[in-house]
Amino acid sequence: MPRLSLSSFEAYLFDLDGTVYLGEELIAGADRVIAGLRAAGKKIAFLSNKPIADCASYADKLTRLGIPASPQDIVNSSAALALFLQQELPAGRVLVIGEQPLIEELQGAGIRIVEQARQAEAVVVSWDRAVTYDKLNEATQALLAGARFFATNPDVACPVPGGFLPDSGAFIAFLEAASGRKVEAVAGKPAPLMVQMALKRLGVPCQRALMVGDRLQTDVGVGKAAGCATALVLSGATSRQDLQSSSLQPDFVLDSIADLSEAAC
Repeated sequence: MPRLSLSSFEAYLFDLDGTVYLGEELIAGADRVIAGLRAAGKKIAFLSNKPIADCASYADKLTRLGIPASPQDIVNSSAALALFLQQELPAGRVLVIGEQPLIEELQGAGIRIVEQARQAEAVVVSWDRAVTYDKLNEATQALLAGARFFATNPDVACPVPGGFLPDSGAFIAFLEAASGRKVEAVAGKPAPLMVQMALKRLGVPCQRALMVGDRLQTDVGVGKAAGCATALVLSGATSRQDLQSSSLQPDFVLDSIADLSEAAC
């Protein structure tokens, strides 16, 4: 694997859990590396697939752990979809199967939230622990009437402390089967939309960005799908054995984020 230099890229996109921190513990050296990148004039964004917390809560956690951050530094799947809809369907009327952080993110982007099928220009599907038949029925009717169809996440489970959230794929599959429609765009990794929206916010082309994460399928996958260079860190979900047996290979392999420093030049 080639070695990395801070001067190699204009933007660095970091996955969070397993890459920057593990649960409530900062990965050793992560604060030093982020500070060094910022001091060198590099642009930084932090990415997460989880739509069940708002960007402010991620920024607060990073700041508490020693990496100063604002909500603008975070792009999770809700924020990515909100940024996309802001350009694709500005001030659009959207029926949402999802939780309050997603709704607030969409509203912050100027999207109007509706509850009735006849009002909806689009349907957005995400994790929703309070989903009801009535919600699914209204979403189905909206799609049958021609509303557009988007999702925050692909058909994968979302890891949370103590287990997994039921994936939104069940809702997507239900609505696709009931309406005969297919999701137009998905915001979560490994679909490229999240990286595309983050880089648009940063004003950096994909060829000048590095995606750093601990998961092959999502983090390396999203970087490659978006046309970025990729770095896998072995501080989280992926072992060297996993890497050796995978057909999906990153451009760089690091023991942890701490190796992303001038010492790696």
